[in-house]
Amino acid sequence: MTDQLQGQELFPFKREAGHPFDLPSDLTRRREEEPVSRVPIWDGSTPWLVTRHADVKSVLSDPRVSMNYLTPGMPPENPFIKVRRQKEARESSGLSMDGALHAQLRRVLTPLFTVKRLSKLRPKIQQIADELIDNMLAGPKPVDFVESFARPLPMLVICELLGVRYEDREMFKESAERMMMTSTTEAESMELITKVHAYFGELAELRKREPGDDVFSALVERMEAGDITLDHVKSLAVVLVIAGHDTTVNMIAMSTLALFDNPEQLAELRANTEDPVLVANAVEEMLRYLTLTHIGRRRAIIEDIEIDGKVMRKGEGVICAENAANRDPAVFPNPEQIDFHQEQTREHLAFGYGVHQCIGQQLARFELQAAFSTLHRRIPTLQFAGSSLDSLPYKDEFIVYGVDSFPVTW
Repeated sequence: MTDQLQGQELFPFKREAGHPFDLPSDLTRRREEEPVSRVPIWDGSTPWLVTRHADVKSVLSDPRVSMNYLTPGMPPENPFIKVRRQKEARESSGLSMDGALHAQLRRVLTPLFTVKRLSKLRPKIQQIADELIDNMLAGPKPVDFVESFARPLPMLVICELLGVRYEDREMFKESAERMMMTSTTEAESMELITKVHAYFGELAELRKREPGDDVFSALVERMEAGDITLDHVKSLAVVLVIAGHDTTVNMIAMSTLALFDNPEQLAELRANTEDPVLVANAVEEMLRYLTLTHIGRRRAIIEDIEIDGKVMRKGEGVICAENAANRDPAVFPNPEQIDFHQEQTREHLAFGYGVHQCIGQQLARFELQAAFSTLHRRIPTLQFAGSSLDSLPYKDEFIVYGVDSFPVTW
């Protein structure tokens, strides 16, 4: 770490007390005054930080920028992701690759994640949401919203998507949460990877004999056809567990809290839960407004590039702060306000940009749409039952910003 950056707060920056839905002030300041600057991170390195919408898009779509975690300069998100993605890179088994290898794997996977295929899951997602709300309404109140609704919905959906046995859900919940903690050590990361990969190896053998109508069975079918390897299957399943669980859990929870804090927008959503267009717009706007992946998209420079007058050299790392980009006033009018009718909302970068854009984004949309519409249609008087939104246990130390728990009543 350079002398100039010693003593600075590590990225991602913490949010100010009393402002759980606002960007950290230093991040906003950098976007307005130093849109491309250096930041220190947990491993002692000082990658570049890019904060403006246009610059983030430019970096994420530039072929001179690598996503391969063996590339010199790559700034890892935490020890777990560093270990996992380096392992995948050595085995060419994950989506964190470049060029032809990434394109080949993406071609195999894309048909499994089309809107048409994932739409088949919508009735099951709706059933899960309704059953969880039935349980909430039948039980005592107040109730912990995260434990009773936000956390189990994505977990049950991902188990359905992957054909995972229902009795294994607790193992998945625990593993997914440990994977996302910045405090997880490299030794613990290896233990987690070994455990989860072993599980998916066993499940792959089962699905060879007993295929189902799920994405994991389809992956095994591609493996049997020689399109992908067993390492691909296991690595992709881990990605789906992570992307399909923690991000969606926290989006459901934090969106609910943010709407409690914005009663006019909450009233509008409650009055239009049967309008699929309004609900879909609400989901996109909350993705823009919250952008919970506060650690940014990590890349490494493989050939010198210039962004906003700053030259990034080969072998240096760069972080694209999509949460800052999604509140860039150059793109979004009144970016600090929630507006379900903002035409620019779908320009958000919450799922990334370019060839590495999130492959499971449609599934996340379906889950969030079901959660938003069902929750506020069936419990229109849902309200926060705690003392203060500011005092909740927000998760600054996780890869995905969120909240551990909060009480609701009706």
